[in-house]
Amino acid sequence: MSLRTLQKWHGAGNDFLVEVIEHGSTSWWNPARAAAVCDRTKGVGADGLLLATIGSVVSMELFNADGSSAEMSGNGIRCLAAAVRRATTGTWNTLDVETLAGTRTVTLTMDGDAGHGSVAMGEVTFGESLPGTLGVAFVGNPHVVVRDDTKWSDHMRDELAETLSEKMGGANVEFLTVLGEDHLSIRVVERGVGWTEACGTGSVAVAAIAQREGFSGPDVTVDNSGGALHVRLDGDQATLSGPVQFVATVEWLEA
Repeated sequence: MSLRTLQKWHGAGNDFLVEVIEHGSTSWWNPARAAAVCDRTKGVGADGLLLATIGSVVSMELFNADGSSAEMSGNGIRCLAAAVRRATTGTWNTLDVETLAGTRTVTLTMDGDAGHGSVAMGEVTFGESLPGTLGVAFVGNPHVVVRDDTKWSDHMRDELAETLSEKMGGANVEFLTVLGEDHLSIRVVERGVGWTEACGTGSVAVAAIAQREGFSGPDVTVDNSGGALHVRLDGDQATLSGPVQFVATVEWLEA
């Protein structure tokens, strides 16, 4: 038996369980255990599990809700930084985090259990567009952006997202509604998770594609189901900002 102490955080409804461990510790987690703790019926419930390893640097490992690995999460990395600050009783406002997509710098402003953070997300690149989509973008992880249609049911969106994701070998699929030059709205089917309340990298991907297509400018608010995120584009570089909220400390006992 093993007792794990986790923090639960969310960013605009995109929720994560975070374990903070010291460098040199042997990771106890594997895909099956990550899927079990993220299960919303039989586990604690979350969109993903984040492992923060602290030492001379802080590194992030991310499991999706189904136990698969992901390269990057714009909301998750803010939650991870806040969890590290809480676990170490830190007073810093800036943290560099090593991810599979490269090192990302997180800036936090906290007021008790709630705060706001921004992340330098790095380069956004475009891939070859798939038929019937607005485009493909990579924000450390792959995204396919589709112009949403109010006539579609969620079942139709599910089927389309599954088809497009398979064509990419696995990708997040964003359904985009343009509200104005500086205002977008998205719904997201996330790889390894399903429908999610918010997606940070997805918000960056749609902002970049919307700007390329002439729908919006470089500074946009992106409404997600769980709340608003903000994206600023400077050439091919992106900055994402949004809220972080502590939910609970959780003890997870697993054989």
